[in-house]
Amino acid sequence: MGFALKKPDDAPGAAWPAIVIGLFVAFGGVLFGYDTGTIGGILAMDFWEREFSTTASGDILPTQESLIVSILSAGTFFGALMAGFLGDFLGRRWGLMFSAGIVFNLGVILQTASTAIPMFVAGRFFAGLGVGLISALVPLYQSETSPKWIRGTIVGAYQLAITIGLFLAAIVNNSTKDLQNTGSYRIPIAVQFAWSIIICVGLLFLPETPRFLIKQDKLEQATKSLSRLRRLPPDHPSLVEELSEIEANHRYEVSIGKAGLVDCFKGTIGKRLATGCALQGLQQLTGVNFIFYYGTQYFENAGFQNAFIISVITNSVNVVSTFPGLYLVEKMGRRNLLLMGAIGMCVCQFIVAITGTVAGTSNTSAQQTAIAFVCIYIFFFASSWGPVAWVVTGELFPLKVRAKCLSMTTATNWLLNWAIAYATPYMVNEGPGYANLQSKVFFVWGSFCFVCIAFVWFMIYETKGLSLEQVDELYGIVDKAWKSRAFRPQVSFQEVHDMRKESRSMSVAEAAQRKQSIGHTETKL
Repeated sequence: MGFALKKPDDAPGAAWPAIVIGLFVAFGGVLFGYDTGTIGGILAMDFWEREFSTTASGDILPTQESLIVSILSAGTFFGALMAGFLGDFLGRRWGLMFSAGIVFNLGVILQTASTAIPMFVAGRFFAGLGVGLISALVPLYQSETSPKWIRGTIVGAYQLAITIGLFLAAIVNNSTKDLQNTGSYRIPIAVQFAWSIIICVGLLFLPETPRFLIKQDKLEQATKSLSRLRRLPPDHPSLVEELSEIEANHRYEVSIGKAGLVDCFKGTIGKRLATGCALQGLQQLTGVNFIFYYGTQYFENAGFQNAFIISVITNSVNVVSTFPGLYLVEKMGRRNLLLMGAIGMCVCQFIVAITGTVAGTSNTSAQQTAIAFVCIYIFFFASSWGPVAWVVTGELFPLKVRAKCLSMTTATNWLLNWAIAYATPYMVNEGPGYANLQSKVFFVWGSFCFVCIAFVWFMIYETKGLSLEQVDELYGIVDKAWKSRAFRPQVSFQEVHDMRKESRSMSVAEAAQRKQSIGHTETKL
């Protein structure tokens, strides 16, 4: 792995199969990152602007820019909402293959073939629909197959793949930007076929998640899947115990009642859903996609030299800075890493805003300072909020509603992504009807970063080192997020299932308290 993350001595079997599979599935993030990253460079290409312009001056209007950029996010919003139902109907694996191979590729075909804005916009929407489906299903697949001791790093690798996609988009855009033919934009768009082919072919050889198979009452297939993931024989005591806990957790959830959409908003699940949606929304409101959607144009309009090169630099920082996050998510934990990132981003955003407002972007020293602190901001984002938002949302929910809730948290991410993509030209540009904020827009992002600090303290539970089933117990017993670090699992779901034979209304928290009281009684005796 390249990280100092050692498999615990009490974790039998091999970890590498699940790690390799999880990291490969993370490749779906390349589709996400590349597709979102390529549009910023295309909008700044001379040939594309002349080819698609509808004005006599040969310019693309801010309203058209806003539509072209934001329509992808609109597609991803609906795709993410559909992902829960698709993941429960087709399965996590086949759902991913359908999303990448059919839906996403349809969007790429339409964009590649287009020579006018309407068809290009339609292609962007269908590509976004595919990306939205993938962005919810990848963390779902990863969280359900990864060993608990390295689950954070595996799911966080999804964000690494996103940054690699953004970086590749910047490289390809920079390579084709000077072409004075349709290849200038068709080559960057058509490259995406390669990414979807790679993930679809690879998925043919991967297993379905054991948790989904348990949910489908396919115990024999679930056993084979977990055996393949852990490299243990089907009758190994450790594998039998892990599978029994997953099955007992599912039986407990089924005994409470069927999992309808309304159940996602009840009790501790509703609290977790609110946490996940707010976390994904705030990730976007930190302003990172302002830099990657409109960064090239913003730097050009502000008088920066070599705006395309600056875009490559910021994307390089984004990729490299994700690696510390993949290490720290299991060392520092989710809460501490998110707090550190929020504080760092807040400081950087305000420095960029103050520098641009006071000194102006025409000043060379001010330009260099702004670029430096934008890069430092990207470091804090890429090492914390970038990967950890996906890690936390992938761990929050019980099996019966996991796909549905994860689709809603991801849809929130894309809803805010769309809002920012649509509103930014109106916020930054000058002219009638525009706010003309220019560098002052960083005050907006900095303020939201400040909100992130309070949100993490009051709402984010520490889930490091817990199985997905133990997270249920955590939320059932601990009522304050800042107390979660002291939590230690008290009861297994197999024990809860056995106790519920005596009392059908017994909750996880009540079972844990009963076990603890029995333990105290036996100790006294």
